[in-house]
Amino acid sequence: MPPASGAVPLDMKVEIWSDVVCPWCHIGKRRFEAALARFPHREAVEVEWKAFELDPGASSAAASDPVSSTGYAERLARKYGTSVAGGQQMTDHMTQQAAGEGLDFRFDRAVPANTFDAHQVIHLAAERGVQDAVKERLLTAYFSEGEAVGDRETLVRLAAEAGLDADEVREVLADQRYATAVRADEAEAASLGIGGVPFFVVDRKYGVNGAQSADALLQVLERAWAESSPLISVSSDGAVCGPDGCTI
Repeated sequence: MPPASGAVPLDMKVEIWSDVVCPWCHIGKRRFEAALARFPHREAVEVEWKAFELDPGASSAAASDPVSSTGYAERLARKYGTSVAGGQQMTDHMTQQAAGEGLDFRFDRAVPANTFDAHQVIHLAAERGVQDAVKERLLTAYFSEGEAVGDRETLVRLAAEAGLDADEVREVLADQRYATAVRADEAEAASLGIGGVPFFVVDRKYGVNGAQSADALLQVLERAWAESSPLISVSSDGAVCGPDGCTI
């Protein structure tokens, strides 16, 4: 039976803080997509990608200067204070987890990048209605294709492939149009106590830290929906009783 006349579907918003050079963010995106595909009210869910820089001071390298898989492990070892063997173990584990989600991680192709400009492009993409497509393109470009996502002309090309206008992207990066918006996302993350990504905020009520399983993410979606959705009356002609008496 259809909802009573006048019922309005309730939108649910999911904000996701992440970075385009964060391996767990790409894995987490796939797991979230799997959860959303199973969510009965997925058409009412609005998803917004928020900026988070894992290393704001990072320098960008050219596409001709990728790190080897061992080099990536060395970077992890320095960052987490472990051995190179320990860093390699982390890399291998992330590669295996990614494969389980249908992703092909190639850390041997990864090009070091500062992601501030990439986040500006993602903000532009949100205004043009292609944010998810651009986010996906940049993640795949970095983790699977060895693209230099910190290089502006590379960003222009990748964004155009995902549906943005190349000239507009170039202009946005030249005048740093969304720099303030990126900084606002990062300040908001700090105010919410977000210290790692991916981080999912559902209806500004539930926070999910890390690349949780699709089942876990689905449970949060279902709980948030149940708690925020009003009951929908499916009939208005049944006999009832109220403060003034009962229908006859």
